[in-house]
Amino acid sequence: MFRFFEGLVDPYVPYEETDTPPQRLWPFLRQYTQPFRKVFWAAGVMSILGAVVEIWLLSYMGRLVDMLTETGAKDVWNAHGFELLIVALFILMARPIIYGTQVALLNNTIIPNFGTIVRWRAHRHVLRQSVGWFENDFAGRIANRIMQTPPAAGDVAFQVFDAITFSIAYLGGAMFILGDSDPRLVVPMAIWFILYAFLVRWTVKRIGPASTASSDARSAVTGRVVDSYTNIHSVKMFAHHDREVDYAFEAIEEARRTFKREMRYYTMMDLSLVSLNGFLIVSVVGWAIWLWSAGVASIGVVAVATALTLRLNGMSSWIMFAISNLFRNLGVIVEGMGTIAQPVTLVDKPGATEMKAGPGKIEMVNLSHHYGKNQGGLDKISLTINPGEKVGLVGRSGAGKTTLVKLLLRFYDAEGGQILIDGQDIADVTQDSLRLRIGMVQQDSALLHRSVRDNILYGKPDATEEEMIAAAKKAEAHDFILRLEDSKGNKGYDAQVGERGVKLSGGQRQRVALARVILKDAPILLLDEATSALDSEVEAAIQSTLYGMMEGKTVIAIAHRLSTIAQMDRIVVMEQGRVIEDGSHDELLEKNGIYARLWKRQSGGFLADDLEDEAAE
Repeated sequence: MFRFFEGLVDPYVPYEETDTPPQRLWPFLRQYTQPFRKVFWAAGVMSILGAVVEIWLLSYMGRLVDMLTETGAKDVWNAHGFELLIVALFILMARPIIYGTQVALLNNTIIPNFGTIVRWRAHRHVLRQSVGWFENDFAGRIANRIMQTPPAAGDVAFQVFDAITFSIAYLGGAMFILGDSDPRLVVPMAIWFILYAFLVRWTVKRIGPASTASSDARSAVTGRVVDSYTNIHSVKMFAHHDREVDYAFEAIEEARRTFKREMRYYTMMDLSLVSLNGFLIVSVVGWAIWLWSAGVASIGVVAVATALTLRLNGMSSWIMFAISNLFRNLGVIVEGMGTIAQPVTLVDKPGATEMKAGPGKIEMVNLSHHYGKNQGGLDKISLTINPGEKVGLVGRSGAGKTTLVKLLLRFYDAEGGQILIDGQDIADVTQDSLRLRIGMVQQDSALLHRSVRDNILYGKPDATEEEMIAAAKKAEAHDFILRLEDSKGNKGYDAQVGERGVKLSGGQRQRVALARVILKDAPILLLDEATSALDSEVEAAIQSTLYGMMEGKTVIAIAHRLSTIAQMDRIVVMEQGRVIEDGSHDELLEKNGIYARLWKRQSGGFLADDLEDEAAE
């Protein structure tokens, strides 16, 4: 039975992805509800049936009281035995089927699958965002919104069918039953309902925004806490425990302040509801007793009126909470939409083709990018790198080296000019096919919080075990990998590396990252301080490996230590987003320009220091 209801909706059903999700709440939710339409209808019908059955049971109580009053104890079974048997069978058999179907649709079909479909599609959408989009937000806050929005959406669906639909049907049925007993009994209930509706409106109007503010404050807390945990080495190294506590305290206190304001509305709602329900009980039951004392209504009517009002008294608080919770969760969804409904701005062009294989020629034509500002980045760079050519990039921080690499990978779209690879404009091909053609090793190669095997195979998921081990050996990583063991007893290539690879040393992380790129074997290779985290002995071994990797590839290497790029075919010196020198190591020394002066001064130092001195002169 469980499998039947759980399988009524497939949360992973294929759907048409959009780069611009709806920015308004209901259209946003509607796109996720498409696979659930029939289930929602069924849940609504079963909820109404459940309310009808409950109302009927209460009304039958009145009939039962009148029946027992009017019929003697000796004759009740002879006169009404068959009827009582049918009612008993209905309560024992039909009622559990109706209730069980409703509960199964809610608990086994809607709740697990609706939250899953929201989380699955939201995660897919966020992963399509650009690197720049992620750089502008806390990873913790993004993850928090991805995690809290789906259960909020599931709660909304649950409250609609478990409380809202049921309560509307129940209230309508209660008025019908009372009106059928005596139309005058509907008057106090109608007055109560009008006042109750005003209270609901007042509560929702205030709890919705308060809930959104509270949810946003909680996300801020998560973002700050995760930021501290992610950078725990820096926190400990600089002895900033108290500073991080204070940093989190600001967000935690703001979360408490917004939550206090939200809970004040709940308290005012509860106090108002108690008074309102007191009016309901006194007015309806009192009137029913007055009608009975006047001989207008039977004792059964009094019993029905009492049962209905006491039931509504209990339900009203539940309904109010359900409605408040509904709008509270809608507030959480609205807050989550600030992340998961943002348009994807860096997209493939319509009709974008796969990048065709080629020797790896790179052409940059009048390339400019200033990150939307008037300075920084690149300024009309034109540069050609022939197939198989090895080029070193030199320049102090802010010269534009990293920007050039990010544009080549199309992490950003260039603001001006174009980049061609083997004659193909990278803006006209798919991003995935472009990045499959490029391998990159960065200065700080963060690893995935998975096994060593998973991290290396990230470069080529379909590689064989032998190919993976061969890549690790080329990266001088195989021997230390075999000695690894994590806290769960996993050894060697199965050992977990920790978040961002923190369980490994800097040199070990870099060698695993090198193995990953070696395995990828892309025709274009980007190196950003690829050996800076290695000790001298390992660096010497890795350098020979890198030179072997470079054979037959087009290489761009960024370095501050000039000795690591002296053997490149060309060296390009950048300053303020422009190319100011270009040539081989020997040619640049002969020119006796900036590069030559830096080479003479460096003596094993780093370029950043020398450029600062150069700028000061």
